Formats: sequence, structure tokens, C-alpha cells
Amino acid sequence: MRLAISWGSPAQLDGHASQTVPRQAAWRQAAVVRRHWLAMALLAAGLVLRVLALLADRPALLFVDSVRYLYNAYGMDPVGYNGVLKAILFVANLDAVAVVQHLLGLGMAVVIYLLLLRHGVSRWLAALAIAPVLLDAYQLQIEQMIMPDTVFEALIVAGLAILLWPAGGSGGVVPPEGTAGKLSWRRVVVAGVVLGTSATVAQVGEALILPAVIYLLAAGGGGRRAVGRAAVMCAAFALPILVYCTGSYLIAGDFFLSHTGVTSLYGRTASAVDCATIKLPAAERGMCPTKAQQAKGPDWLEYGVGSPIRPYYSRLPRGEADTLISNFNHQVLAQQPQRLLGAYATDVVKPFALTRNTRPGDTPISRWQFQTKYTYYPPWVSEAEVKATVARFGGGPPAVWRPVAAFLRSYQLHGGYTPGPVLAVCVLASLAACASLLRRRLEPATRRLGLACLALFASAVFVLLVSDVFEFSWRYQLPALVTLVPAGALGISVIARSIGARRRPS
Repeated sequence: MRLAISWGSPAQLDGHASQTVPRQAAWRQAAVVRRHWLAMALLAAGLVLRVLALLADRPALLFVDSVRYLYNAYGMDPVGYNGVLKAILFVANLDAVAVVQHLLGLGMAVVIYLLLLRHGVSRWLAALAIAPVLLDAYQLQIEQMIMPDTVFEALIVAGLAILLWPAGGSGGVVPPEGTAGKLSWRRVVVAGVVLGTSATVAQVGEALILPAVIYLLAAGGGGRRAVGRAAVMCAAFALPILVYCTGSYLIAGDFFLSHTGVTSLYGRTASAVDCATIKLPAAERGMCPTKAQQAKGPDWLEYGVGSPIRPYYSRLPRGEADTLISNFNHQVLAQQPQRLLGAYATDVVKPFALTRNTRPGDTPISRWQFQTKYTYYPPWVSEAEVKATVARFGGGPPAVWRPVAAFLRSYQLHGGYTPGPVLAVCVLASLAACASLLRRRLEPATRRLGLACLALFASAVFVLLVSDVFEFSWRYQLPALVTLVPAGALGISVIARSIGARRRPS
């Protein structure tokens, strides 16, 4: 008995093949969703929250400094962010600025997730590491605001991702031994330029050169090649800063990133000084604040209308006033360092608190919280100025959709933020991972994790500690979401691998 098998005509075969390809693609997509379901769920939640933020406040939130960036009022801070604004506003309006910044928030989460996977962090831990940047309401609020913070964070993430991205491997698989960590000179240059550009957006970005150099020296074992890469990193990092300063000199006659770095320490020194015991020249005695003025904190002492330094700027040329203020800061630092250190240490530990509140002397946290009505900031920026600015740059008159704004505010005030203990755990895990690098017998894969943790943790430490030197603000703690939290995930992975290695038989 013959068994006849019909394979079908060529046309039928072609049709069958054309149906198989889409099915295979759908299966692959379904497999990806199943593997990364937690990260995708968090991304979806982050997207929903950002859509709500866009609907709650139109066209965007304008802070005290927002108008200065929009009008390119040079002086107090670097205006690199102004270039981003000009590029967006050339083709769109203020609504589009907020949309771009929210997209950057989502993009940072994706990059961090992929970077952690490439280093061998488990999918669930990598997903948890991006939850803060996706769900933290303070991050949402700053993305909705015309301020440089989101762009600054994005440059940090981009620069560190370029520097830390391991060679070899794909699809979240740990690269083969001997292939990861091979860092080309081109990547060092690109990473250096990106990280250096961050300083033209927020001057505290200058501190990022130290973590990058530390990482390169540690990854290269301190050899000549590592020293050469560190030198190239320094040169690449300095390039955008030098270009910016040169432009500043040609336009305004000042070769610096901003005026802020000249006198910004006054708020900190004036809030800590004991005016009854310090010895000051007569010309500087008027800078000493009263007890009532000190209680208002560094931010008010630096920028407040009734601050003791305001009369100096009204009576004296800018350069002479700057000299007197700088000398006052020096006198406080030289004569009463313990008071400065005590005040600084108190602020350093504030991010680890369980709740977020405004303590006496702090910059009001309400500035970074959603409100149920559009917020203006007189006397610095009046309602009329904001409305004129919005009319010029487009997006419609300032408006708040109260039900959505009320929901976001309730979410923010009742747990919609990263708790301080979570950050504390990230610090401890990062310290343990960095300490493990001192061990001689460390598996190569674990060492790569530790080195990546070192780079992210050091970036968080330097950016946050330098910011706190001038004043404490919850806004200045946001870079921890894209540096310290991923470092904590890497640190936990290092600890888990080390424990597993000890349990395995030799």
C-alpha cells in the first residue's frame, strides 16, 4: 500500500511561510513580555503618571529660575539648558518641553534596566531599581517643570551607560569572560564629553569627573593604560566646559560656568556662623545675620530680599561685593569649621528619613510638590510675568485640571516617593560591593558588577555631597534615583554572588 503525501503547491507553501513569520515574531514578542513583565508593568505605570502630570498642569510648571532660562538671563547658573529649550521651542511650545522631559524620564529607566541586565543583575531586581525614577512623584514634578534637572539626570545616565556598557553578550546575557570591560578609547572620549556637558547644564556636574577617573583606574588596575584612559577622560570632560567658558567670555566677558560658584557658599556659612564670637573686618560685619535671619536657612540667606548681603549688592560694584562675601566665607571656614561641619552633616543624613518634610531652615519642599492651583513665586516671578512668558512661548494660558492635580498631590504626599530607608539600604549594599573589590580572589563577573557599582555609587556620592555643601533641597536629591538606586541593585547582586561562591564546593 502506497502512502501518498501532498506537500501542497508552491503558492500554498508561500502562503504558509508568510503566515509563519508574523506568528514567530508574535511569539518572540510574547516571550519578551513574559520575561520582562515587571519592568513593562512599571514602565506602563510611569507612562500613565506622566500623562496625568501633563494633563494636570498646562502648559508646564514655571519656577523662579524658569523665566531666566527661557530668556537666557546669564549669570547665576550655567545656561546649557537654554540650548535644549531653544531647540524644542523653535518647532513647538512649552507643552512639548514637558513632553520631552517626561520621555527622558522613561528613557532613563529603560537605559538603566538594560545596563543592569547586561551586567547580570536579575530581571526582578533590575525592574525594582527603575521603580523610583518611574514612580517617584518628585521626579514627575520636576519633569513637568521648566528646569534643567531632568536633562542633567539624562546626561548622567547617558555618560555612565556609555562608560559602563559591557562589550559582548546580548539580550540581557552576561558577556563572556574576557570580553566585558574592554573599553575603547572612543567610548572614553564620548563618555567624557557627555559627562562634561552635564556641567554646562548644572554646575555640580563638575564633580562627575572624579567618579569616572576612579572607575577607570580601578578597572585598569592602576596600570599605564588605565592612567592614559583617565587622562583622556579628563581632557574629554574638560572640552565642553572650556567651549562653554570661552563662549561666556566672548559674550559676557567672564570665563566661568556661572556666577553661582563665586558666592553661593554664603547661605551655608551665614546659617552656621556664631556672630558673637567670630572676628570680622568692619566692612564684613554687616553680613552677619540675626538669629531670626539664620532660622530662615541657607536658601533665604542667599537669595531672600531681606538677606544681609542684599545691601552690599545695591551699594557696591558686583566685583567688590563678591570679594567681601568670599572673604566672609573664608573667615567662617577658618574660625568656625566645626559649626559648618555640624550643619553640613545634619543635612547629609536627611535623605534617609522615612518621610519627606520641611525642617527649620530647609528650602520649602512645597516648591517640588503638585498643587491644586497654578503656583506663582512672587516677588521673584509675578503672575503677570508668567502669563507674559507663556503667551510668548506658547502652550496656552496657565491652567490646572484640579481633579487630576489633586490625585497627583495626594499620591505624592501619601507615599508616592522613594523612602529614605530604601536609599540607606542602597548605600550599605554599595559600600559592601565596593569593599569586595579589595579581595584578590574575586570572580571576573562579580568584579565587573563591583566596578559598575563603584562608578554609580561614587557618582551619587559626589553629586549629592557637593550639592549639600551649599544648601539642602529635596530637589537636589533627585539624582540619587538614577545613580544610588542602580548602584544598590548592583551591590545586592555582588553580595548574592559572593554568598553563592562561598557555598559552592571548591
